Amino acid sequence: MKSTNEIISNLKKHQSSTPSKWRENAEWRIANKSWLRYSQHIAMMMLDKMEELKMNQKQLSELMGCSQQYVSKVLKGQENLSLETLSKIERCLKIQIISLNHSA
Repeated sequence: MKSTNEIISNLKKHQSSTPSKWRENAEWRIANKSWLRYSQHIAMMMLDKMEELKMNQKQLSELMGCSQQYVSKVLKGQENLSLETLSKIERCLKIQIISLNHSA
């Protein structure tokens, strides 16, 4: 059985030379938790509708007038979406994301 020093030495040999961003990423996710949940929910709505329509990312990006890479980011549920983008998604997929209550 290896000693603690041998184990630590072995781990250090395989340690990445670039520092980990795990803590920063975790802190960012915590700080942005509320809108990330919305973004993930929207991504799931989009994926469901795309599956129903048998539509791929490339087809959606063409309808929206954006890059396939941007659609991919949106579908990962980590994109802070503008109202303009939300409107395009609603129009292209014929889904309702934002519900407006007009009663005052």
